Amino acid sequence: MRHVIALDVGGTGMKAALVGADGTLLHEDRRATGRERGPDAVIAGILGFAADLRAHGVERFGEPAVAAGVAVPGIVDETRGIAAYAANLGWRDVPLRDLLTGRLDCPVALGHDVRTGGLAEGRVGAGRGADRFLFVALGTGIAGAIGVDGRVEAGAHGFAGEIGHIVVRPGGTPCPCGQHGCLERFASAAAVSEAWAAACGDPEADAADCAKAVTSGEPNAVRIWQGAVDALADGLVTALTLLDPRTLIIGGGLAEAGETLFTPLRDAVRRRVTFQKLPTIVPAALGDTAGCLGAGLLAWDLLGATANGTDDGTDTPGSTDTTDGTDTDATDGTATTDGMEVTP
Repeated sequence: MRHVIALDVGGTGMKAALVGADGTLLHEDRRATGRERGPDAVIAGILGFAADLRAHGVERFGEPAVAAGVAVPGIVDETRGIAAYAANLGWRDVPLRDLLTGRLDCPVALGHDVRTGGLAEGRVGAGRGADRFLFVALGTGIAGAIGVDGRVEAGAHGFAGEIGHIVVRPGGTPCPCGQHGCLERFASAAAVSEAWAAACGDPEADAADCAKAVTSGEPNAVRIWQGAVDALADGLVTALTLLDPRTLIIGGGLAEAGETLFTPLRDAVRRRVTFQKLPTIVPAALGDTAGCLGAGLLAWDLLGATANGTDDGTDTPGSTDTTDGTDTDATDGTATTDGMEVTP
């Protein structure tokens, strides 16, 4: 059976699948990233995991994968297939596409984890059918993916979608990016966790605990939560003013609070818009499988582009339009779509 390898590399774990031509997950597996062993060990782990997936495909389906898609955090050079930098994995300038191509003996597409997850949400998840969408992941940091007609826009330099670094509170909390008052310093899961831990006196408390306290009406929790919602609404209105998306998809750990987040967020965005058209604001649908599904889409897109001699591809599961198979993002390596964790 014809299939591709999909691999989503996170700060703590790797999720992988063999994906059929119709988008079906034929086999799924997970392993620890092992970042505590250093970047060389992480790279070796990725290559070994990919090789094991290839071997499984040969054993189970009688043939190796025809392509692979890999999503990684940090700064990604899509043109050269290089994982340029990831703070949470400690690597720099890793020629990951070439390394994987050599190990797997098939074409490989390399993408950024949040952008790749956004690709999946836009094509086969919460944004399916929308011609324009914006996916925003609220994790340790905040990052986004700009979707246009079934593909994700990378920007001229691979930095498109960095909504977490929109300044929403000028002169506010310093951000590692060098600015002050960035959105992710106020509305990420990490920011909410930090504020709530300080307010309740429990250093182990996190954003999920804050959300629970909000539902019980705890005043400090309500104050912290509303502050995060207001900051997020300010950033989102800036984004929708520029991009005019039809659907706004919110994912990541903070979105797991459900209507505790979405009800006040929709109200806050609605109060702020004037001439802008209000998009449909929905929770992400694919959970922590989005990155893996997106990596599979990258692989199939790459095959379509190769077969047609183009960069935009065809014949992609879940879409009549496609991406170029190299959708990437560039972040400081802190954004994640995994759970309510405060470390990537």
